[in-house]
Amino acid sequence: MADKKSKKSGPAQPPRKKAKTDDGGGDSGTRTAALHDDLKAKFKVDLPDDFYQLWDFCKTLDATNPAGALDDALGLELVGPYDLLAEKVDTEGAQDADFFLHWRYFYDPPEFLTVIKGDDETQHHIGYFRDEPNKKPVFVASNHAQKNHTISPQGDNLFAAVKLHLNKVLKQTKDKKKKEELSKLSAKLEQQGKEGGYSLEERPASFKGRRKKMVTPTFHGAGIVVPLDINEVGYRELPETDGDLKKMLKKVVEAKDDDERMTRFGDLQEIITLVQFANDECDYGMGYELGIDLFCYGSHFFHKAIRNLLPLAYQLLGRDDFGTVIEAHLDDRRKTDLARLRQK
Repeated sequence: MADKKSKKSGPAQPPRKKAKTDDGGGDSGTRTAALHDDLKAKFKVDLPDDFYQLWDFCKTLDATNPAGALDDALGLELVGPYDLLAEKVDTEGAQDADFFLHWRYFYDPPEFLTVIKGDDETQHHIGYFRDEPNKKPVFVASNHAQKNHTISPQGDNLFAAVKLHLNKVLKQTKDKKKKEELSKLSAKLEQQGKEGGYSLEERPASFKGRRKKMVTPTFHGAGIVVPLDINEVGYRELPETDGDLKKMLKKVVEAKDDDERMTRFGDLQEIITLVQFANDECDYGMGYELGIDLFCYGSHFFHKAIRNLLPLAYQLLGRDDFGTVIEAHLDDRRKTDLARLRQK
């Protein structure tokens, strides 16, 4: 677990080559600024170069269906913003929220944007995790939404994440021919990653540097980062341990009726009141942490409290787009039918 209040910055990342790609269905060459800006506006975040480079790589594997190029070998499909590159969805008449909720799984916080889906049984998916909507992702992560809310680091780029998944598949594969095919794909991935200047490590130096800036791990394990001043104002710890908070929330959920639930909600309300004091004293990270923990717990009984905590925390931290995402997600939080945009 990271030092909760360390403010050291991580090592600088190695320089990377600029992505060369086409716009998903048009002329080849450097991606257009219009495409880049369009995806950023729709999904509320900037997509890094490796997003486009993985698309180009998949086109070398299957030019007619790049989004499904990894499906047979790895059970992975490019989704989310990739659906717009593939021109697979009809965006006419779509609402703003349809884009950033497209393939947003039940436990995906606003910091997480899914771009690759795995098997439907565990709802394995891979995406970018970032601390601020206007900054680059801090790492790539995965989650199995049918199992739990845990967010697991998978390197700092999509090539690393796919390679790590490939390694697991290869280890489990017994068929000799299949193993040979996977080994060839692995070599291609490594070469492409090397040419792009990407690390294929699960926890590269950039990830380790970010962990030092985490103030608390939160229920999902990926942690949160908030600015701290020289007096470490910006975050204060919750008065309960994670274990005790989970017990408190469990009692609320398991109450036999609404009257008992309201009574049991009293302990949580006391913490929410402490958050209000913390916000007054610029310790915005406290409400941020509690809101994320309630979201991770997954019960609709806490949605009202989350609405009171997270949008305000994001506003106070200057991360307003995340507030927009969480409110839209709570309006329509799903475990199935995650493709919000209509297929063509």
